[in-house]
Amino acid sequence: MPGAPQSPEIPGEASALAHGAAPAPTTLHLGQPSSLPASPEAAALDYVPNPRAGSLFLVRFAAPEFTSLCPVTGQPDFAHLVIDYAPEASIVESKSLKLFLGAFRNHAGFHEDVTVGIGLRLFAEMAPKWLRIGGYWYPRGGMPIDVFWQSGAPPVALWLPDQGVAPYRGRG
Repeated sequence: MPGAPQSPEIPGEASALAHGAAPAPTTLHLGQPSSLPASPEAAALDYVPNPRAGSLFLVRFAAPEFTSLCPVTGQPDFAHLVIDYAPEASIVESKSLKLFLGAFRNHAGFHEDVTVGIGLRLFAEMAPKWLRIGGYWYPRGGMPIDVFWQSGAPPVALWLPDQGVAPYRGRG
């Protein structure tokens, strides 16, 4: 589009503007090297404008190899996390979410605190229409612990598939 503003600092902005889209948002992690945050509290999550604001849809993130530490023994705990949300004005940028979840690798917390804490932080910062998280924790002491949290009832017309994690039988 002749005369459209262009910025060499943001790849793809010119083509986005040519199609009538808004300029790419500034993010801390996307398209640049990022190191794993020292803690979940130090992790910065990036949020970008919802490209389909006004539409009701579900976004799902699955982290089948999530780890944190047992607050009593310091031993690693493993979980399969599934995060579902119906966005409102913004969506979470996936690289920043991956780094945030990775920051739990050296974080000591009970399964319940870790799972619900992730859901609460995402809900508070992103302000989606609805959010749920399922934490399917692998056995410690012979007993798997599954933790579920959601922000409230899901929107009426939202297609809400099962989270797809089988009851524990080796979680295969």
